[in-house]
Amino acid sequence: MLSRLMSGSSRNLEREYSCTVRLLDDSEYTCTIQRDAKGQYLFDLLCHHLNLLEKDYFGIRFVDPDKQRHWLEFTKSVVKQLRSQPPFTMCFRVKFYPADPAALREEITRYLVFLQIKRDLYHGRLLCKTSDAALLAAYILQAEIGDYDPGKHPEGYSSKFQFFPKHSEKLERKIAEIHKTELSGQTPATSELNFLRKAQTLETYGVDPHPCKDVSGNAAFLAFTPFGFVVLQGNKRVHFIKWNEVTKLKFEGKTFYLYVSQKEEKKIVLTYFAPTPEACKHLWKCGIENQAFYKLEKSSQVRTVSSSNLFFKGSRFRYSGRVAKEVMESSAKIKREPPEIHRAGMVPSRSCPSITHGPRLSSVPRTRRRAVHISIMEGLESLRDSAHSTPVRSTSHSDTFLPHVRSGRADSSERVAVIADEAYSPADSVLPTPVAEHSLELMLLSRQINGAPCSIEEEKESEASTPTTAEVEALGGELKALCPGHNGPEAEQ
Repeated sequence: MLSRLMSGSSRNLEREYSCTVRLLDDSEYTCTIQRDAKGQYLFDLLCHHLNLLEKDYFGIRFVDPDKQRHWLEFTKSVVKQLRSQPPFTMCFRVKFYPADPAALREEITRYLVFLQIKRDLYHGRLLCKTSDAALLAAYILQAEIGDYDPGKHPEGYSSKFQFFPKHSEKLERKIAEIHKTELSGQTPATSELNFLRKAQTLETYGVDPHPCKDVSGNAAFLAFTPFGFVVLQGNKRVHFIKWNEVTKLKFEGKTFYLYVSQKEEKKIVLTYFAPTPEACKHLWKCGIENQAFYKLEKSSQVRTVSSSNLFFKGSRFRYSGRVAKEVMESSAKIKREPPEIHRAGMVPSRSCPSITHGPRLSSVPRTRRRAVHISIMEGLESLRDSAHSTPVRSTSHSDTFLPHVRSGRADSSERVAVIADEAYSPADSVLPTPVAEHSLELMLLSRQINGAPCSIEEEKESEASTPTTAEVEALGGELKALCPGHNGPEAEQ
């Protein structure tokens, strides 16, 4: 009897679990892990598979049974963290965006970061003017299909590629024009490097938005970047706090607190409300890790942090990795032959199909644009009057990154992108943050129709008309139908 119990216990301890990890090129890596395997073991397996040495920028993301996103902690058991039934499904993603991706030591690392930022562009997390969008898309085109060849690339060839959630024919023509005339001769590695250099100048580079509400009940997106903490609201970045100005991060239940100390001002506390306590804790942990990675000089300076104060029971968390400065110093010592890179080429991609062939997603019907534009401008006026839209004064890492609200008559080439209100929710687990070029139409729709996708759109509004309720509902259905599918853990995280 005792021998049978011991035998069963032994089998239980030796039980293996199947894990599938979706990589940045949408290929999959499948392995088995023991019951007590730590996150570090799985991560090291992945990095060995990818031949990746500069691995500190990356992490493994998963979604729990309650559809809350998490980063896998390397010091804890994989099985206990996932709390779901095997086989397990996770995603390999960039966790800490390099402040200067061009300074990465190895081409394989730059290529993986390129794939991540290309995903960010497609899923609407990287916002930009249409002129910047055309250049970024042309770099992707050059990296994936090479030089323009009239024999292989007929008129309208750029419409076969999907770089953004939605875009216009005019933007497609601009992408093709840049690809034909400006990028000839660039190797994939050169195009990817130029893509990274451009992307890092954009205001939302490295943004992984967390949806919240401010003290006035306004929708906002909180994010952590290599340069500091940012809050995006409507079509504006309303707060930018450099890491050396952030003195403390704290949460209690669904309430998140950010303590700020600036030289010329008194101490400030910013307060936001997450949708759930679990989402708030995830936001807090992401903030702790990002601050430690980008701010500290040495990992020995990392301390265990409490979510609350001494008089209240709270969570305790400690960042366990190296910091950015140590990672750069370690990368400088790499002296191996550059590993071979197997680029995705023309392989179809499920969740980032810039390299798949398919019809261009259509634009919003022209007859409705003028009415939408008028309503949007009214919404922008109310947003300007929001009590929480006054930025905390802080010097940006580049003042040129700050977006400006422009009149609807402004030239479309100067338009900036918009994060749509109420369109990103952790309850959807893996839905990306939609984005609209500041062409205003989809910001309105995002308020009227929950979950409507947004786009990069250049065409000017025309033909004044007021859409009926039926028209709005029909248009909302059309837009929802155009949104890429992301309905499971295997989708974009």
